[in-house]
Amino acid sequence: MMQMQNLSTPRRRIPILALMLAGMVGLAACSEEATPETAEQQARAVSVVPVGSQPITGSVSASGPLVPREEAAVSAEISGFRVARVLVEPGAYVRRGQTLAVLDGALLQSQLQQQEAALAQAEVLAKQAESQAARVDGLENQGVLSNEQIEQRQFQAQSARAQARAQAAGLADLRARQARLSVTAPVSGLVLARNVRPGDQSGVGSTPWFVIARDGLIELQAEVSEPDLARIRSGQSVQVALQNGETVLGQVRLLSPQVDARTQLGRVWISLPKGSGIRAGGFASAAFQGGGASSLTVPETAVRYDGDGASVMVVGQDNRVKRVAVSTGARGGGLVELVRGPAAGALVVESAGSFLLEGDLIRPVRASAAGTTAAATPSTKTEPAK
Repeated sequence: MMQMQNLSTPRRRIPILALMLAGMVGLAACSEEATPETAEQQARAVSVVPVGSQPITGSVSASGPLVPREEAAVSAEISGFRVARVLVEPGAYVRRGQTLAVLDGALLQSQLQQQEAALAQAEVLAKQAESQAARVDGLENQGVLSNEQIEQRQFQAQSARAQARAQAAGLADLRARQARLSVTAPVSGLVLARNVRPGDQSGVGSTPWFVIARDGLIELQAEVSEPDLARIRSGQSVQVALQNGETVLGQVRLLSPQVDARTQLGRVWISLPKGSGIRAGGFASAAFQGGGASSLTVPETAVRYDGDGASVMVVGQDNRVKRVAVSTGARGGGLVELVRGPAAGALVVESAGSFLLEGDLIRPVRASAAGTTAAATPSTKTEPAK
């Protein structure tokens, strides 16, 4: 019996050792759990962005009609003639001096022939009178002819020559009218309208026969408010959206020197590239791009609006947030201008929807341009935006 008890002793030692090891592991785990976390470790990670300084992209928008940069109205310069032919249609591009329409010159041709004959007759009479005057030249006071007769021949020669000059002037006028039987383009450009048909009668002061956009240039005549007009600069780039869905890049050509007293709107003329989708009389909208003065900006999501007005949550040197009231200005490109607020480089909470109270401790994580984040340390909070 004694021998059997000694054999069973080692078997009872194994569970005892296992219990001792389990107890030691439990004590170690309890020791680790009992270690308290610091306040910085318990702080919530929050994305922050610096206050930047840059122009607001697309902060000003406007719309208006598409108009020719310069119109040329073309009509016949002589009246009373029938239109024989019309040579161009709307949409055609014409060159300066190109014939647009031709008038029937049959009646004028007969008048030219009559005038040429009258001029030839006047020239003969003038030469005859000048020859008679030349024969009595120097015979004054010699008794051959009286002085009165001599003067009469001289006056007749002068009168005949004047008649010949008048007939020559009449012929020149008819030839000038003949040259104007062809209605030509005064400038090169795009024919926008044609208001004449073969058989129409020409008449000065009537509706223009043709309307030409000089050099085919069409521009946007936008209307903007007086405050926005002060922010636009000549040469500034503009994104122009056409009604056909196409977007083209324009440029501010001219700013109105005055504002309409009734509407408080000023005009901006925006040059556009030549294109088939740009038609005079259409409508377009414009979003003015960079080129204006830089201003302090933050993402629109960083601005909080409540009963006390607009504000942002600024991260202090101790990583605690503080509410700072701001005044906002222009918006565009996901940014909002800070007319009044924190200085450039200050870190603000990127999302105003974060449930933060003034004085909360956070672990700032700075958002980068590529969309990744990096921890922000207190020493980098006041650095200007890169």
